[in-house]
Amino acid sequence: MTNQLEAAVLVAILATCGLYLCLSRRFLRMLFGFLLLSNAANLVLLAVSGDPTGRRSGTIRADGSAILSVDPLPQALILTAIVIGFAVAAFLTVLLYRLYTDRATTTLDGLQVDPPRGGAAQREEEKST
Repeated sequence: MTNQLEAAVLVAILATCGLYLCLSRRFLRMLFGFLLLSNAANLVLLAVSGDPTGRRSGTIRADGSAILSVDPLPQALILTAIVIGFAVAAFLTVLLYRLYTDRATTTLDGLQVDPPRGGAAQREEEKST
């Protein structure tokens, strides 16, 4: 197998598992699905960046010949995507924790039923009465 085919198979597996987890009714599985999808997107960026062999670089030597170097743009895009994915995952984790403390559930089915409220929602009701 070639490297491109192996990367494509890995991206397909990660994206499929990520979509399956995102369609789950449990919020923790949705969070893991999002993480898998973001890793699949990072691998797509890495696979699309290609082989720098034979390309002319933007950096030149004093004599005017080009320096063979790796294109830094895909690496910068992947690093940016990792940081953004980490920030969104942290936000979703805090949102999941807040949902658990307020509604005492981490499933979609538990949100449809109106359970007794806890946490901040209960304190707001006690203040108003």
